[in-house]
Amino acid sequence: MSKFLSRRAFGKWAGGAALASSAAGTVGGAGARQGLEAATPRETYYKFPDGFLWGCATAAYQVEGGAKNGGRGPSIWDTFSHTPGKVHNNETGDVSDDDYHLYKEDIRLLKSLGAKVYRFSVSWPRIFPQGAGEPNPQGIDFYNRLVDELLAKGIQPYCTLFHWDLPQALQDRVGGWQSRETAQAFGEYAGYVAGKLSDRVQHFFTTNEFSSFIDLGYRDGKFAPGLTLPAAELNQARHNAVLAHGLGVQAIRAKGKPGTKVGIAENFNIPVPVIEAEPHIKASVQAMRVLNAPYLTVIMEGKYVEEYLRKEGAAAPKFTAEDLKIISSPLDFVGMNVYTPTYVRADDSAPGFAVVRPPASYPHMASEWLSVGPEALYWAPRHLGEIWNVKEMYVTENGCSSADTVTADGHVYDTDRVMYLRNYMIHLHRAVTENFPVRGYFLWSLMDNFEWADGYGLRFGLYYVDYKTEKRIAKLSAHFYQNVIERNSIV
Repeated sequence: MSKFLSRRAFGKWAGGAALASSAAGTVGGAGARQGLEAATPRETYYKFPDGFLWGCATAAYQVEGGAKNGGRGPSIWDTFSHTPGKVHNNETGDVSDDDYHLYKEDIRLLKSLGAKVYRFSVSWPRIFPQGAGEPNPQGIDFYNRLVDELLAKGIQPYCTLFHWDLPQALQDRVGGWQSRETAQAFGEYAGYVAGKLSDRVQHFFTTNEFSSFIDLGYRDGKFAPGLTLPAAELNQARHNAVLAHGLGVQAIRAKGKPGTKVGIAENFNIPVPVIEAEPHIKASVQAMRVLNAPYLTVIMEGKYVEEYLRKEGAAAPKFTAEDLKIISSPLDFVGMNVYTPTYVRADDSAPGFAVVRPPASYPHMASEWLSVGPEALYWAPRHLGEIWNVKEMYVTENGCSSADTVTADGHVYDTDRVMYLRNYMIHLHRAVTENFPVRGYFLWSLMDNFEWADGYGLRFGLYYVDYKTEKRIAKLSAHFYQNVIERNSIV
């Protein structure tokens, strides 16, 4: 048996869950059920607030291609993907979706969905080929054209400044995130881009997913630059990354036009109480702070939690009070990249919670790591709101991989993705209904793309990409999402 469920097995699981839900809804007899349907039709019951922002997200290295076009310098992902054995089938992002040349076509896809917002990332080595110093005018020109085309189609741009494509020059020169110099260089880069784009882009995200580019890249060696650092050096790299975020916030405030907003997009651990009862809820709150100690918690609180420093001991990061002040620079919003939950239960021993590991039978999507847990899309905003009083939130990523194939009739029937999205959206709707201030949702992703170490072996898009021809094919999930956006309701 596969370590994760096949599509057929997953469908049986989903069908059983739906059947159980349906059966639960029949209590009280057919008359009661009909009365409920009449009073709260599905489209009304799952309605989102007027003005809720629906959109999609992508990242530069995953979709742009154009690796040697427009004066772009190499990134650590260029080096990593060109190293034999590092990426599935030795695939690279050299061409990928060729969005660098086809961006107008891709914006038309967004328009056809009815998307109101689009989150893209700027390629740092396209702007500063050497990581710092003299900017590349061709680089910023590309993003000027991209932003202008989005606005011309009535789509608001949301800009991420770092989505893992660190300039190789910085890795070579100072060791990348092992050096504070990289944090300083990021601040300068962030300020430059904000100064050039903030007359049309109001929302900037500093970085995307600390744990992905630091822990997988500098601890596990599975992502670029492929290092396996000892604990002390790893923790210092973590600290340098959150310091870069803080310096980026300050630079965007200094260089951005009036009204510019800045936040973060983070795939923080989302503790979900294994039973929604007070002891387990309390445990999940404690887990939220402790499990996210190196990244989100220090950003929100301006201090490292004692449990983290005590656990790391002599390997804890070295920092100053000024560092912590910079790291915790106030944010206008927080972005949540929501995929999987971390189930927790109450525990009498320190730190007051225990993580409940899923059994081997727990359902996954095509990605082995992508455990299905729709409740995460409720608990993520709830924790942000109740622990740190966040006043503006966005779901900056939510989506899934699927074993997509084009059938004989030329379509892609990704029913598992539709089921996944629908169930996660139901829990998002609960959060919004309970007045947690989620303003928008960016589905990951607009189209299939280079999925990091998995190359092109996993597909996350609403649009299927034929990499031989670059043809885009709307999947069933694209039609589903188009209906969600049109009705502003789960369908």
